[in-house]
Amino acid sequence: MGRVIPRSEISQVVEKIRKEGKTVVTTNGCFDILHVGHVRYLQKTKTFADYSIVMLNSDKSVRSIKGPSRPVNNENDRAEILCALSCVDFVVLFDEDSPSSLIAQIKPDVHTKGADYTVETLPEAKIIMENGGRIEFISFVEGKSTTSIIEKMKS
Repeated sequence: MGRVIPRSEISQVVEKIRKEGKTVVTTNGCFDILHVGHVRYLQKTKTFADYSIVMLNSDKSVRSIKGPSRPVNNENDRAEILCALSCVDFVVLFDEDSPSSLIAQIKPDVHTKGADYTVETLPEAKIIMENGGRIEFISFVEGKSTTSIIEKMKS
């Protein structure tokens, strides 16, 4: 079972992992209404390193990106649900629109993102590669998204 780590403590957690000779993979997102697409994405993410860290957009960040009606689930609930997944080791919240400063702090060995991005369109790509990390793009599960779930609920 994963743990929520305060941002102020994530550097110490990563330092301990590295001292053990282990690797870290990060990913980020809102993970608002968890669905099978999220689960498969997070399971695939975990295959790239010994420990997985999900950088979770805070409620403030989700509202900034998705609009005032989101998130549907608050940050504490979203974090707890993610921690219940065996493929998630740690969750850390961030308030910004982009996780770039948190990525710079963690310096992951690998960072995953959805295949709708490329190295050229991923804002945090430069900081990942400058710190010796690599990026893995993961394909989405067709027809599975939080937006489509919300739309279905409205009809």
